[in-house]
Amino acid sequence: MAAATDSGIPTFPPEVIAASLSSPPFVAVDGVINIRDFGNYLSATSPNAIVRPGYLFRSGEPSRVSPSGVDAFRALGIKKVFDLRADVEIAKFKTANPGIEGVQFVRAPIVDMAFDPVSLAQRLKQFETSEAEAFLTLYSEILRSGGTAVETVFLHLRDHPDEPCLLHCTAGKDRTGVFAALILSFLGVSDEDIIKDYTLTTVGLQPALPLLVARFEKEQVYRDNRAGTLNMANAKPQTMQNFLNCVREKYDGVEGYLKTHTRLAADDLARIRANLLVPA
Repeated sequence: MAAATDSGIPTFPPEVIAASLSSPPFVAVDGVINIRDFGNYLSATSPNAIVRPGYLFRSGEPSRVSPSGVDAFRALGIKKVFDLRADVEIAKFKTANPGIEGVQFVRAPIVDMAFDPVSLAQRLKQFETSEAEAFLTLYSEILRSGGTAVETVFLHLRDHPDEPCLLHCTAGKDRTGVFAALILSFLGVSDEDIIKDYTLTTVGLQPALPLLVARFEKEQVYRDNRAGTLNMANAKPQTMQNFLNCVREKYDGVEGYLKTHTRLAADDLARIRANLLVPA
């Protein structure tokens, strides 16, 4: 059962964390939080097919990767990293991506989030008073503004099937979670499995709790609204279900979203599916 730190962030017993982080889909890269493989989920729309393992990864920010973590990163074969964070966020927290030989880092901000005290206070207030609505508003804004970033990544999936890649934001929860849900849903993965993948972030963030708590405690706006901070750190099943329902209701599914927010054509999408789905 999860407890909570003084900052309100959920915590788990060490044995639960260790067992989870040492098991798929998590992979071990020292200094990179919440890193895991997209692969091995069953496609419900392509008979006897699964999402290709070892090709597409997700994580939190890799700015603190250790030398041994760099070796592990290279061992995964990752050739390109897509950074979904806003420029102002990287500058504010001084978390630029590391230079890793043989790995290309690509800026692909998916939403232009404001981090000034007034904007943060407004966001936290919304999370305090209506968590479900706040997440749906945030995730809908990611969809609305994220077409360019989505197209950039999908073009890599189309054109570079032999170059594994990684997507990340700060915690690997919201922006990365939305992106992961779009990709998995596009490939026919069930809502149940997408929701399971989303909620794994709660465990995936455990090693970073001291860093996250320290970051929150430095900001008066977080100290002034601990309830909003707690709610914003959640990764509840219903949050992702609400998002998936929204995509279907507003865009008639992920393909509808891609048709309205990217320049990808039907043959592009077919190639991407062929690249990312393999026999079970």
